[in-house]
Amino acid sequence: MSETLVRNLNFQTHDLGREVTLLLTFDGNMKGLYKNFCPVVWKVCTFGKEGPYTVHATYTSQLAFFKAQVDEGTIIDAATCVNINEGEVTTLTQDNDEVFHFSDPVHGGKGLLQAKNETGLVQDIGIGFMCPGELMPTPALYFDGVGDGSSAVAKFIPKLRAYVTSDYGQAAILQRAISSHCIWEQDLSYLDSENTTWKLTYDEYYGHKITRG
Repeated sequence: MSETLVRNLNFQTHDLGREVTLLLTFDGNMKGLYKNFCPVVWKVCTFGKEGPYTVHATYTSQLAFFKAQVDEGTIIDAATCVNINEGEVTTLTQDNDEVFHFSDPVHGGKGLLQAKNETGLVQDIGIGFMCPGELMPTPALYFDGVGDGSSAVAKFIPKLRAYVTSDYGQAAILQRAISSHCIWEQDLSYLDSENTTWKLTYDEYYGHKITRG
């Protein structure tokens, strides 16, 4: 198994000139997006128009399936989870006390992440990534209503995108593409450093722009 990739991202502004809300989510080009699964808002942060602002975000390549708890279109918690790697499959079951459990992953489809639902009922399942010190994963993808005997299947690509919008809250499930323009895109697996700084700027001609600091 390959070493876990860690990417610490710092987004900064200084005298931006206007108040801006930045949204980060993994909604890059993935087969089945918005049809078989939906992206989840990772970060929402507001930068003031004057002075310095910064927000820190950490991604790791250690993925995990989790039993999602959803309220009004937002993931509010995870009942249980299991670490998963590419090419592995796990099975979600529910015992007589109605406690959910993921089995230890075993080898499955090449390059895919798969969670089988064998609880006897329709379930909400998500994929997230494990951050240091956290017991449950940070949500990244959401599978709505996985039927009994069916599976949540995806190939996760850590292609992070940034938008300027205040239309969504943190951990909101995106059921369709964001209407505003994507101002920045980065496959985190291709970054050459564990720690990077990114500067958000604005001018009247080019609009909002994120560049590496």
